[in-house]
Amino acid sequence: MSDPTTTTALAAAPAADAEAPGLDALLEHHRRELTGYCYRMLGSAFEAEDAVQETLVRAWRSHDRFEGRSSLRSWLYRIATNVCLDMVRGRERRARPMDLSSPATADTALAPGLPEAAWIGPVPDGRVLESGGDPAEVAVQRETVRLAFVAALQHLAPRQRAVLILREVLRWRASEVAELLGTSVASVNSALQRARAAVADGRVARDAPAAPADGAQRALLARYVDAFERYDLEALTAVLHDDATLSMPPYALWLRGHADIRAWLLGTGHGCRGSRLVATAANGSPAFGQYRPGGPGGSFTPWALQVLETRDGVVTGLTSFLDTAALFPLFGLPDRLEP
Repeated sequence: MSDPTTTTALAAAPAADAEAPGLDALLEHHRRELTGYCYRMLGSAFEAEDAVQETLVRAWRSHDRFEGRSSLRSWLYRIATNVCLDMVRGRERRARPMDLSSPATADTALAPGLPEAAWIGPVPDGRVLESGGDPAEVAVQRETVRLAFVAALQHLAPRQRAVLILREVLRWRASEVAELLGTSVASVNSALQRARAAVADGRVARDAPAAPADGAQRALLARYVDAFERYDLEALTAVLHDDATLSMPPYALWLRGHADIRAWLLGTGHGCRGSRLVATAANGSPAFGQYRPGGPGGSFTPWALQVLETRDGVVTGLTSFLDTAALFPLFGLPDRLEP
């Protein structure tokens, strides 16, 4: 966990000098991993970016009080943890539709959507995952930003959440976490044990999704895109697990199984016919920007950000996030596709 290079560099920066050479670069070096940490804590890419920005501002303003007794990295994580704990204090946890109710049927009427703050939101892989590195570490990082895992984290008390992320995801020692949280090693170990039990009770699958470079994964996604764009529901359901789920935040309604997903796409969701998909990546999983026809001059307009969960060569979950005005810019997706 120690980071002697940045510790020395920051300690050597002129105190109270807002233009300390290299300070911004030293702080920015940690932005991506801090964003991943704050996203797991908060369940929102937008809140995570706000939290990281606040962390870096606080660090920049108080760098003259940083005495180098710990690494810059651990100091930043201490600030980020405090920022996140302040942000979640006294508010409802974010969730997925399947955390709130039983599955509906295809003929269930849509109730009004819930506000953005109710939902676990997607995050671009590039904002939270490091490229390259140890494949085993990369797999852990991908696994622990999955929508289901991040939703499970939100069931934990905030300090338990921080302990689980620091110990199990970031591999900090118990003594380091205790120092960061200002508590004892025994308290950290107790919190970790309770957090593990709570996540296990939620039956969250801990197997990492297939990597995008995997040949079988690419073939599955090609079949999915072809079937969806042709609106061939026989071919589409052939790539879905028997118990696959479909959810559509901000709506609480969600569906399970071939029959209801097919009936929904032929009924209420029939406007998706003729859509085009643009590939991206979210939450360590394959994702697509979905554009529906009917725009000016025959163009296609944003409709949803689809995040797919896959396992054993089939799609097990499809989450369509409908807040495209916020999400498409975040993912760098175009605001229109020409015919």
